[in-house]
Amino acid sequence: MTEEIRFGVRGMTCANCSGRVERTLLRQAGVEAASVNLAAEIATVRFEAVPIRSLLEAVRSAGYEPVEQTVSIPIDGMTTGNCAARIERVLRRLPGVLEVAVNQGSERARVRFLPDTLSEAQLHAAIRAAGYQVPNSAAAATTSDPLPNPHQDSLRRDLGLALGLTLPLLLVSMGPMLAPGLDHWLNGRLGHGGRGILELALTTPVLFFAGRRFLRHAWAELTSLSPGMSSLVAIGSLAAYFYSLLALAAPAWFPAGTAHRYFEAAASIITLILFGKYLEARAKGSASGAIRRLLGLQARTARVIRDAQEREMPIESVQPGDEVAVRPGERIPADGVVTSGASWVDESMLTGEPVPVAKTAGSAVVGGTLNQNGAFRFRAEKVGAETVLAQIVRLVAEAQSGKPPIQALADRIARVFVPLVMGISLLTFVAWLLLGPSPALNYAFVAAVSVLVVACPCAMGLATPTAILVGTGRGAELGILFRRGSALEALAQVDTLVLDKTGTLTRGEPTLTDLIPFGETEEEALRLLATAEHDSEHPIARAILRAARARGLPQTRASAFEALPGLGVRARVGEREVVVGSGAFLAQQGVEVGAEADAHSERLTAAGRTPILTAVDRRLLAVLGIADPLKEGSREAVRAARALGLEVVMLTGDHLGAAQAIAEAAGIERILADIRPAEKAAEVARLQQGGHRVAFAGDGINDAPALAQADVGIALGTGTDIAIETGEVILLSGDLRGITNAIGLARRTLGTIKGNFFWAYAYNLVLIPLAAGAFFPLLGHLLDPMLAAAAMSLSSLFVVSNSLRLRHFLPATGHGGRKSPHPPAESDATA
Repeated sequence: MTEEIRFGVRGMTCANCSGRVERTLLRQAGVEAASVNLAAEIATVRFEAVPIRSLLEAVRSAGYEPVEQTVSIPIDGMTTGNCAARIERVLRRLPGVLEVAVNQGSERARVRFLPDTLSEAQLHAAIRAAGYQVPNSAAAATTSDPLPNPHQDSLRRDLGLALGLTLPLLLVSMGPMLAPGLDHWLNGRLGHGGRGILELALTTPVLFFAGRRFLRHAWAELTSLSPGMSSLVAIGSLAAYFYSLLALAAPAWFPAGTAHRYFEAAASIITLILFGKYLEARAKGSASGAIRRLLGLQARTARVIRDAQEREMPIESVQPGDEVAVRPGERIPADGVVTSGASWVDESMLTGEPVPVAKTAGSAVVGGTLNQNGAFRFRAEKVGAETVLAQIVRLVAEAQSGKPPIQALADRIARVFVPLVMGISLLTFVAWLLLGPSPALNYAFVAAVSVLVVACPCAMGLATPTAILVGTGRGAELGILFRRGSALEALAQVDTLVLDKTGTLTRGEPTLTDLIPFGETEEEALRLLATAEHDSEHPIARAILRAARARGLPQTRASAFEALPGLGVRARVGEREVVVGSGAFLAQQGVEVGAEADAHSERLTAAGRTPILTAVDRRLLAVLGIADPLKEGSREAVRAARALGLEVVMLTGDHLGAAQAIAEAAGIERILADIRPAEKAAEVARLQQGGHRVAFAGDGINDAPALAQADVGIALGTGTDIAIETGEVILLSGDLRGITNAIGLARRTLGTIKGNFFWAYAYNLVLIPLAAGAFFPLLGHLLDPMLAAAAMSLSSLFVVSNSLRLRHFLPATGHGGRKSPHPPAESDATA
């Protein structure tokens, strides 16, 4: 059986590193696919019949560290050794569990697992499902607080040490250039040899302790014949260190005037690159903050009704079927259905819209959304990993760990980039040594080291993943979920938007749009109609009842009711007989319809509406117009799509007349009507054969084949249901305007990726020749290795910072509203 796991990988510094981990995993027998995201530091592996431990050991052998977590979980309810064995079997079956040991005596389980595949809360849930209990104190320890970042903490400590030693080193070695009197003072105090020994003492811990990560990674890279950024840094800094050490220990071995010391260059290279890596780690943390912000929306405790009492307990203790109380200002702890009370709930974390939604008995609520000023109780239906919030987090994580096609070119370049730079450095050294002015050895050495240090493969590796991280995270905040990072690139390139009609452009339910009374008021006619249709299950009957409720008319039942399939309804309301149906049905019942009613029916038909006639006591009562009206914002969405340069096409199974009415209302010129659901995919394929890149938007149910056929399938969710398997993009709100927002975000993200690539390649194309001395005849001096290290550090930081600008993406279209200051009455219609 094929499995898929995700695990963190520490120690990657450039695209070469992620490529090496990827190739290492793919070489393992049984591995079907492997993808490594440098920015997220996540590896995703699909495999069959391979021990997970062997995959992790392969990554370690490549010189990197898989991220594991070990927890000790207290367990209540074990009575025999069989209990411990059963819990071990249950936990071992979970994906991502590496090692389990359950001790019945101490009543604890020690579990080693992959935290990017499995959460501690899921371990607790599996133990409970096996019939045992995890004490609340243990569950409470599992919170949504962001985990500490040991990599960033380690960088900060090493940077502090490096700075503390490099600053006095620079004062000793370069201070005399700024203050000539300092040179005399230092020589008098230390002597020339003493200064050199002090420089050596200050440099050694910087290089071999603070910079140990670069040396360790460089060794792994070079021994596996896959050099990366660490190799360049290590070779450059070690060359400066040992050249200086030899010049200090045996200056006579050098040609006259070339026994210079470069200790400050070796230390500064390490310090500046550590500084750049620390800033980069912080920026990458901000870039990947979307998941942490989503997790931060989860309530930590819930007020559960147990034994008729309200008890506050950890969120992990909530079980499906529990009744939960929610007070004003609290986050809803699970997904469920309101059983009593009423309030307004801020669902902006789902839809991106700040307008609160009314909730009364029967309304669905979603965990993580914010209750405002009412109080209510609800029945929990989905908890833990089954909630909408957990699904959103999973989808965002999966999208952020993938690679779009545009990254493939960068990966191919990264494989040859570092060996190419090392070759250029060697050629630079030889050229300066043979052709350079005196002292040629010094010029050759400085130029060769500068070439090694200034080259930046990191920027190329970070160009795509950091933009995907921020773009998908920003999309989640706007209610737009991308299943894969590749969907962003594909969506940015579409030129044709195909919209399904029913449920996409329209509300997807019949609505009473017209009521033309004959001899009665509208209210009285609607009251009689609603009473007659009260017991009907027909969609048209539901439209009439909704209209009556909206006007506040009393809901009563007919004393007699008869539904005639395909014809209409007969009912007795008090002493009056009411019939509802087509004009032909009313004529059969002895009702004289008349020319005026026929004219109204023809007008409604021409407008794409279905005419329904009703009579009371064989006298015409009213002509109704029933239609599936446009969703709010559909016309604005179509207009915005055209502004983006898209051709908009409507695809529907309705007859041409009804389709034309909706298309005209929405502002769509091209219509494909009378298309059966099974033929929709073929129509999309025909558009693609014409050279179009097609995005298809539908409800994800009848439209599954067309969603799969399109270059990008856009499924419209409902805010509470995002488990739509077909469709690479999901709009949580179901609002059509989200499509153009998604396309705008995708184009902005792709533009950012291209901008990152331009910077990464342009930087190397300009700075490597500069470091090699190509501009020496014009400038008269070489690029100092310290400046080269600073430039290299800033290059990666620029790429990450440029990607972070996507956090400020603002949707071009949207709809808002005014928040209601009071909770709705329990009789109000829910949103």
